[in-house]
Amino acid sequence: MSGKSQDDILIGNQVDKANVKNPIGRWLVEGFDRALFELIAMASPTSVHEVGCGEGRLARLIQVKLGVPFRASDFSTELCAENQRLGPGGIEFVCRSIYDLDPAEDRADLVLCCEVLEHLEEPERGLRALRALGARSYILSVPNEPLWRVLNCARCQYLAQLGNTPGHLNHWSPPGFRRLLEKNGFVLRARRQPLPWTMVYGSFAP
Repeated sequence: MSGKSQDDILIGNQVDKANVKNPIGRWLVEGFDRALFELIAMASPTSVHEVGCGEGRLARLIQVKLGVPFRASDFSTELCAENQRLGPGGIEFVCRSIYDLDPAEDRADLVLCCEVLEHLEEPERGLRALRALGARSYILSVPNEPLWRVLNCARCQYLAQLGNTPGHLNHWSPPGFRRLLEKNGFVLRARRQPLPWTMVYGSFAP
């Protein structure tokens, strides 16, 4: 678990998904990755920007498979420094909040934003920042609520918080997440439900 914070905001994943020991947890992460690569195959991107890359697990996994120009950003100076130290070549790691994305620098053919929106105090502002990048395709994911919290309680985690993972400020069911996206101009092309996440692929209306 990370447990680290910057400006009183938890950074990174609370579970090290790259080294999950529990077989059920590992199965869940593998399901997430399979769904993600199904949607990436649909997008067939020529370049990728992962917004909110955390420890860089997904960025490294995707870049190795695709071999396309790859940019990965996160607001945490600590995580950015660690990612830059670890590399690998082929990924440009930059320190930048989702709110401060610059279309001139941060544009890519495919923009990924996985497990970020639930942490934001202003998720719609975050969506507007993503939309401003003008990418051809987007893949977004959030926890599937209330299933996420139910499963946390089932494994006796965060019981005092009724199963809410530390740092999660927003909670969307699949229909609720779709309504949020449609309200902000997102055009859904495909959806996946890898347990316990909601993952969507689409674009923003011009």
